[in-house]
Amino acid sequence: MICCALLAALLAPLIWLLRHLRRSEGGDALAWRPYAEKPSEKRTAFSPRARLKSFSYAFEGVAFMMRTQHNAWLHAGATLAVIAAGAALNARAEDWRWLIAATTFVWVAEAMNTAFEHVCNVVSPQYSPAVKKAKDVAAGAVLLASIGAAAIGASVFVPYLVEKF
Repeated sequence: MICCALLAALLAPLIWLLRHLRRSEGGDALAWRPYAEKPSEKRTAFSPRARLKSFSYAFEGVAFMMRTQHNAWLHAGATLAVIAAGAALNARAEDWRWLIAATTFVWVAEAMNTAFEHVCNVVSPQYSPAVKKAKDVAAGAVLLASIGAAAIGASVFVPYLVEKF
């Protein structure tokens, strides 16, 4: 629940900026979305096909992140290392919960950073000190999530390692 609130708080200014820029150009703020609702259109009923399509968009986003972001490759390696260490040390279920939460938080931060960087590049293709600072803050969020995940990993794995050796 807290993560959703934080995510909404991070995305709200970005969405406002995009809408403001699109409107100032004379276009519809959501025209780029193939399924954008216009005020004159009625909402369609729930459709499993539409839900599957929305999942395909999400998977396209994850695939794009994996193809283009070198840090995502590092996160993938770290995720595999955490899984291997947890399996090798026979981590308990409550420890797995912490490891999964920490790993997921880092992946979400990396995905948000990737999206934020790409939106910034669209909004300001030329160099801008303000955009640089925004991108640096987004990258810093990933760093903070990674440091937190490393601390959680240490607090989970150190007792197992002490017991084993």
